[in-house]
Amino acid sequence: MKKHAFLAVAGLFALSGCAMMRPVPIAVADVQPTQGNSAHGTVTFVERSGKIMADVELQGLRPGQHGIHIHEKGDCSAPDATSAGGHYNPTNEPHGAPDADKRHAGDFGNVTADASGNVSQKITVDTWRLGMTKVAQNTIAGRALVVHADPDDLASQPAGNSGKRVACGVITMQ
Repeated sequence: MKKHAFLAVAGLFALSGCAMMRPVPIAVADVQPTQGNSAHGTVTFVERSGKIMADVELQGLRPGQHGIHIHEKGDCSAPDATSAGGHYNPTNEPHGAPDADKRHAGDFGNVTADASGNVSQKITVDTWRLGMTKVAQNTIAGRALVVHADPDDLASQPAGNSGKRVACGVITMQ
C-alpha cells in the first residue's frame, strides 16, 4: 500500500512540474502545390531558447536541391504563389545564405529531395520568432513558406535565382 501511495504522490509532483513549464510556441505551414506542380507537405516550426527549429516534410519534388524561403505575405491564392510577395526582409538586407551575417530574415537556404522526391530535413535559424500576428516585425506567423523549383545559389540578388514557386503554405500558430 505504501508503495502505491508513493507512486501516486510522485506522479502528482511530475504532473505539477509539467504544468509549471512554459508552453513551447508551435506553428505549421500546410504546403500545397502551385498550379501544374505536385510538391506538398508540412513544415512544423518550434521556438525554443531563442531559436526556431523547422521540421520540413515534403513530397512530390524533383530530386535535388530546392530553395525554401519565408515570404512577406500570408497569401498563396495566386496560381503561381506570387501573391505571397517577395522574401520576408524587414531589415532591408541583401539576399544570402542562412548563416550569413547579412541576409533576408526569410532566407532559409535549400532542402534536398531524395530520389523519390521526398524531403525530411530539420533546419534551425535564429533571426526571427514565431509570433502571434502577421503584423509584428521579426515574426513569421501569418506569412507564407514557399518552396522553389531550383536551388538557391545563396548569393544572387534579390532572391537567390531559385526559380519558380512550386509550393506554398501559410504559417499558422497552433
